[in-house]
Amino acid sequence: MDNAPGRPQFDRPALVSVMAQVAEVDGWMTPGQASTLYDSAVRCPDGSQVVEIGSFQGRSTIVLAMAADPSVQVIAIDPHAGNDRGPQQIDGYADEADSDHAIFNKNLADAGVAGRVRHLRMFSDDAHTEVAGDLGVLYVDGAHRYAPARADIVSWGARVEDGGTLLIHDSFSSIGVTFAILRELLLGSKFRYVGRSRSMTIYR
Repeated sequence: MDNAPGRPQFDRPALVSVMAQVAEVDGWMTPGQASTLYDSAVRCPDGSQVVEIGSFQGRSTIVLAMAADPSVQVIAIDPHAGNDRGPQQIDGYADEADSDHAIFNKNLADAGVAGRVRHLRMFSDDAHTEVAGDLGVLYVDGAHRYAPARADIVSWGARVEDGGTLLIHDSFSSIGVTFAILRELLLGSKFRYVGRSRSMTIYR
């Protein structure tokens, strides 16, 4: 990916530091995927926004917040409702909901990024009115069922600005997400496929 004008070059030593920071944070994110998130956030234009749909306990949120320029607003959307915690954890985790939320807040505070992240504890389809303007980076790691995954790609993807980046996790490990991608992005005209890091696909 090309650098946005005026932004620093991709800083590999800084990424190493970030990975050390999230080493004990639970979540489904490989080092390669963390590198992709970090790179995308570094290149997010000054004054723009990064929106993450599905934060779990904050592993990816911390990477995005530590990488983005201070002028970039980082918004994490996750209801922490005990559902869609992963490809095989769609329902039946209500008891974990408040625990996930508390751990998320603690992890962000421990990483020193709590003040950098605006958390919207709501479902993504309800959050549009809470976020104004276009997005420089959109990271979708939310619902794994076809209908809500497709809705995230369509409705939030429409808000990605020209030259912006769309990242989708679990693209090949969740059949609902895979079908949503095939339906909306395979032949779509707004985004072009850039590459992938294992199950994370990258579009611009």
